This record gives sequence, C-alpha cells and structure tokens, in this order.
Amino acid sequence: MTIIDIKPAEDCLYDLVSLGEVMLRFDPGEERIHTTRSFRVWEGGGEYNVARGLRRCFGMRTAVVTAFADNAVGRLIEDFILQGGVDVSFIRWVPFDGTGRTVRNGLNFTERGYGIRGALGVSDRGHTAASQIQKGDIDWENLFGRHGVRWLHTGGIFAALSETAPEVIEEAMQAAKKHGTVISYDLNYRPSLWQSIGGKPKARKVNRRLAQYVDVMLGNEEDFGACLGFDVEGLDENLSSLDVTNFKKMIGIAVTQFPNFKVIGTTLRTVKSASINDWGAICWADGIFYEAPLRENLEILDRVGGGDSFAAGLIFGFLTSGDPRKAVNYGAAHGALAMTTPGDTSMATLKEVEKIMAGGGARAVR
Repeated sequence: MTIIDIKPAEDCLYDLVSLGEVMLRFDPGEERIHTTRSFRVWEGGGEYNVARGLRRCFGMRTAVVTAFADNAVGRLIEDFILQGGVDVSFIRWVPFDGTGRTVRNGLNFTERGYGIRGALGVSDRGHTAASQIQKGDIDWENLFGRHGVRWLHTGGIFAALSETAPEVIEEAMQAAKKHGTVISYDLNYRPSLWQSIGGKPKARKVNRRLAQYVDVMLGNEEDFGACLGFDVEGLDENLSSLDVTNFKKMIGIAVTQFPNFKVIGTTLRTVKSASINDWGAICWADGIFYEAPLRENLEILDRVGGGDSFAAGLIFGFLTSGDPRKAVNYGAAHGALAMTTPGDTSMATLKEVEKIMAGGGARAVR
C-alpha cells in the first residue's frame, strides 16, 4: 500500500519547495549576545532549512518562496541561499525605503548554549518583507501547475509572522492540493512569536485551520499541545524530555480530528544539558509506529536546525523510497549530524548520514 501518493520526479521541476521567511543569523560563537564584540553570520529559517538540507545533503531539486527588502542585507542572504544550491527564482524583491520603516529583512541573534546554560534566541523581524507577502502576490498556478512540485513544506513559524501569512499559506496549500503536491507542515511553536497577537488561542485557531490541508504533520509534544490543542495528562511543561506514551496518545487524537494526516513525525529529545542530549525520532504512518534508534549522550555543538534537518531526512526517505522506517532513520541521523556543526543549516553529506544509519562511529576517516 502506498502511504503517500508522490508525483514522479520526471513530471516536476522541483522535488520540494519551501514557503517561509529566511533571516540573517548572528552567531556569537562561544560568547554571549550581550557581551560579544563579533558575530559570524549565516542564513536560516525553519521552513527554508528543510529545502537547504534536501538540496545540499541529499541532492534534491529545491526552491524557496520568500521575500526580501532589496538592499545589501537582502542580497547577502540571497548569496547564502545561492551557495546552498536552492533555487531563488521565487523570491520577491521589495523596494527598500532607506530606513526600514515600512520594510526590512529579518535578523536572528542566537547563542548556542553550553552545559547548564541553554541556547538563547533573540528575533528582530518586525515589518519584514516576508511577513508582508499577501494573497495574490505569488503565482501558485505557475509554480504547481506549469513547473510542477512534488512536495510543499511550510510551517507555524511563518504562520505566526502576520495576519496575512496564514492566508498565503492556505492559498499555497489549496493550489498544491489541486495539482497533487504532498504538503508537510512543521508546527514549530515559538511562544515569543505569538505572544503579542493572541498567544496560544491564536496559535490554535490558525494552525487548526491550516491542518486540514496537511498530509505530513511534524512537531514535538509542546507543538501539538500549543498549536492543535492536543493536551494530554503528564505533559512535561519544562520540555526536558518527550514521553513516547504521551506522544502516541496525541497521535490517536490527531488522526481522529484530522483524518487527512497520512504521516506524523517528531524528534525525541532528552536535554541533559545544552551540550549533551539523548536524541531519536518516531514516525506514525498507516497506523504503525516506526522509531529510529535512540542515540544517548549525543554531543551538541549547535542545536538550532536539528528538527529541520530531521524533517529534510524524513522527506528524502519518503521521496526516494516511500518507506517510513527508512524515512525516520534518515531524519534522525541527519538531525544528529546537523547539530555537530554551527549554523542553522546542515553541513552533512549523504555518505555521512548513511554511515550513521548503518551504525558507524566517529573514528577518523583518512
């Protein structure tokens, strides 16, 4: 039985297109945001990271739909995207007003954390070009109908950025459905993004509306509770670990309320410190749970983007094999490797991912 009906590669120009904001990340390295005198910069964004991972690690054909203010910062982010091999044809360029009063590019300051000090993110993304995309701005019929796309990926981070963002997502999803494109959505609940526009009630209203279009739903225990209202007894409010039993209970609720979900996936993380996590993943498909081996005491350099890299590996597994067991193992291995390097995006290779999947270790390769 085919769990997800995916269009043939030869019928489409793109294997995956992501819809979301791409920001410029400022990384103080081993220092703190409020004390550093220097930053390294990277590009990053929850939805984009998936397209970047699929292209750079897995060799898939990907593109991103987003918008930038047309200034030097926007062009720097574009240059990062080009280096990652993601198609920039669907970026909207908005004239810059000289000061950023009406439009600007998003910035994200992120500390990696170490030991007992957790990672810290400070977003600066008000009035961004991506948040101002509106219905009708993107020719979805051209993208999904003429060019052809096998898979659309978007998520709750983009949905939280403005009143118009969920409308744009819904418009994209409707066009994707019309042309047989698989839709994945990462709930990615960020309290700071929702706090000024209605908090959890608003997040639930928006995400439940969009969930009706989703084929592959991704998220952790907090995401499902905050975004879809699937609260279950025993939820770990501190999110130090994910209880698999609770997650399975939420799956039961999810597939009852949203029978359109064909696959549900999550990472399994126990945070022992910012530098040491237990790491795994689980995937529900066609009534069966598939769990990747738990990697205990995984050493973390930079945890940002681990979940996005899990999503990229999971999607690659479905695009190439249709096998949920392979998919969740690709996702878990890719996510683990992504957290061993700095920046939001994966620096892993397919050979490295498959070595980890096969049980390979960290012995030097010469």
